[in-house]
Amino acid sequence: MTADSTRQPSVTTVPLYQHKAEFFKTLGHPVRIRVLELLSQREHTVAELLPEVGVEPAHLSQQLAILRRTGIVASRREGASVVYRLTSPEISELLTVARSILTALLTDRAGLLDDLRPEAAPTHDD
Repeated sequence: MTADSTRQPSVTTVPLYQHKAEFFKTLGHPVRIRVLELLSQREHTVAELLPEVGVEPAHLSQQLAILRRTGIVASRREGASVVYRLTSPEISELLTVARSILTALLTDRAGLLDDLRPEAAPTHDD
């Protein structure tokens, strides 16, 4: 076995669909989605995010680190605070599209459930 055959595939040799899958895996956590929703509105400090997200500080820090490592969010220090922001406005657009898709899916399911419910039994007012 040569040294070349044991190396991990480079970014350029990995198919785009695999990069997309990794991207969506990164988004696949409720805390990360909530953070991204909040950052879609404006930049936030960790102290501002904590009460809105409702998790322990260590857990929020872990999720922010994942988002930062993948390049979805960026941070900067302002005094004693760390301020987070989205790196791309398209993330906000993606969340809006996801909301539209979910709304349509849930509306369709609600309609299906209504169709499956038994009709009200006729009343006998005779």
